Amino acid sequence: MTAEAMPTIEDVRAKLIAELEQVDAPDQILKHPQLRQLYGQISSLPAEQRAEYGQAVNKLKSELEQLVAKRQADEKTASKPVIDVTAPMDVNAEQSLPSPSSQGSLHPVTTELRKVTDIFLRMGFDVVDSRLLDDDYHVFASLNFPDDHPARDDYDTFMTTDGLIAPPHTSTMQNRVLKQYKSRLDDGEPISVVVPGRVFRNEDLDARHEHTFTQVEGVYVGRSVTVGNLIATLTTLLEEYYGQQLQTRITPFYFPFTEPSFEFSLSCPFCDGGCSVCSHEGWIELLGCGMIHPNVLREAGIDSNEFTGFAWGFGVERLVMMKHNIEDIRHFHSGKLNFLEQFS
Repeated sequence: MTAEAMPTIEDVRAKLIAELEQVDAPDQILKHPQLRQLYGQISSLPAEQRAEYGQAVNKLKSELEQLVAKRQADEKTASKPVIDVTAPMDVNAEQSLPSPSSQGSLHPVTTELRKVTDIFLRMGFDVVDSRLLDDDYHVFASLNFPDDHPARDDYDTFMTTDGLIAPPHTSTMQNRVLKQYKSRLDDGEPISVVVPGRVFRNEDLDARHEHTFTQVEGVYVGRSVTVGNLIATLTTLLEEYYGQQLQTRITPFYFPFTEPSFEFSLSCPFCDGGCSVCSHEGWIELLGCGMIHPNVLREAGIDSNEFTGFAWGFGVERLVMMKHNIEDIRHFHSGKLNFLEQFS
């Protein structure tokens, strides 16, 4: 869609507010294609117009979030059962009716995931949700995992008795994404998609590892894409998210679906050279990344001699830990109100 054909912010606002009254799942309005198109338009504007336009789109997103939250709250209130005031109660008790609960709030992982996806939308990426169950082909085979890779064993990965898999990574969507957006390459445009979702691993739990967490996969494919583009993209994301310049480090690693592969690390915010959170190394490994393996591109029907790309995957909880100096990842799913109320 060209800039001339792009609907105005006011046009999109009117359309989405009208649709909000009709849809069964109001939060889907926040993922509406036209809202994503507004974010995608930012990079094509003259540099002097981008900030003002981006602020206007963000203002629209905030307004829609408030309207969605209001509708969800109204629906929740309407669905509450009527209290039977004739039911027996202790007339001597100081309080015979239940007290109103305190105002609820979004979980910190949900809040921060929205911030991360907003940044990617402004960078021109599309957002595709991951899956909670998938098959062996998408979880492993399409990603160049060998048949004897340890991750394919049921003592390392959660599997159902009928062969379905609780994905250990949001890379389970990579083959689908590459096939879905492959036509963009023919039009001279890159594939640029992020995939958020929950992932599951049979981990030994400690301050940095949980068996269930939220991950964001990223995929970018085009002509003449290099490791430099990968590092620039991740650095831009992290500096925008943390609001400051960062000290980062990449080190060689191995993943079956990327070659070369790297671990991307940030200096530890909890210590000056060593603590239990960073395993006394002074750095926290934040994400895995690399150039998409040619076998993965070919499996999706993309000519690896003509196109290259990069991919990454990071845990949202670890980003939030770094941002708010949280020393133990297990706090997020502990259900402890004294922890969660800090973010309300």
